[in-house]
Amino acid sequence: MIELRDLTKRFGDFTAVDHLDMTINTGEFFGFLGPNGAGKTTTISMLSTVLLPTEGQIFIDGSPLNRKASEAKRKISVITQEFSMRQDMTMDEVMEYQGRLYYMKKKEIRQKTDELLKFTGLEEYRHRVVRHLSGGMKRKLMVCRALMTDPEILLLDEPTAGMDAISRRQMWNLLRQLHARGLTILLTTHYIDEAQSLCERVALIDRGKLDTIDTPQALIEELGEFAVDETAEDSLRSTYFHDRNDAIAYLSGAGDDSVMRNTTLEDVFVERIGRGLGKQ
Repeated sequence: MIELRDLTKRFGDFTAVDHLDMTINTGEFFGFLGPNGAGKTTTISMLSTVLLPTEGQIFIDGSPLNRKASEAKRKISVITQEFSMRQDMTMDEVMEYQGRLYYMKKKEIRQKTDELLKFTGLEEYRHRVVRHLSGGMKRKLMVCRALMTDPEILLLDEPTAGMDAISRRQMWNLLRQLHARGLTILLTTHYIDEAQSLCERVALIDRGKLDTIDTPQALIEELGEFAVDETAEDSLRSTYFHDRNDAIAYLSGAGDDSVMRNTTLEDVFVERIGRGLGKQ
C-alpha cells in the first residue's frame, strides 16, 4: 500500500504539489490525470525519490520512503517519459547493465533477460542496438529493464507518449498482463481514454491539488452517462443526462447536427478541470 500524507513540493515560490493526501492499494492500477503543470510528474519523482518532499511523507507498506530506505526503494521501478538508455547498446547489454547495477548474478541476469524479452515479444530483436529500435520497442525495453529486479510497484510517467495507435494498444495489453500478475501500477497520462481503459481508480489533479478521486465509471455516472453534442458555428456544446430517455427527448429538440453518445472520462476531465482552466 502507498500512502501520500500531506505531500507537498515547492520550487521557490511555486508550489508544484500542494498537500496531497491519498492511498493507493496494493495491486491497484491507479491513474494520475491533470493538465500540463498539474504536478503529476513531480509526484512520480517524489515517489521514486528523485525529488524529496518539501513537506509531508510517503509510506510504502507502512514504512516511510526516503533515499536511505533501501528496502522500500527496491520495491519500486520507474519508467520515465524520456528514453533513458544508451543508444549504442543492444537489448542484451541494456539488461545486463541493469542487472549489474543491482548486483545480480550473471546466471540470474541471463534468465531474467530471456524471460522478460520473451514476455514482451522482443526476443528476436535482442541483438539490435537501441538506436535502431522503433519507439514502441524502446518503450517495451524500458518495461523489461524496470522489471529486472522484480519490483512490487511500477511507476509509469507517460509510457505511451509518441506511440502510434497499434503500439499503444500493445503496451496496454502488456500493462494489463503485469497488473494481472499482482503488480501495483501508477500511471500518469495525457491520453484520457488510456486511463479509462486501464485504471481501477483515477485522481484528477489541478495546479498541484487533488480535485477528486474515484473509479472512472463512478465519475462518469456522477456527470451523467449520456451526452448530447450540439455543434454551433464556432464551438461544440455537450449536455449530460443520467437518464437515456431524457437525453433522447433533448436530442429531438436539438439541431440537425446534434448527436447522442455515451459519456467518457475525457468529458469528466473537461468539465471538472478544463472549464476552470478556460476561465483563467
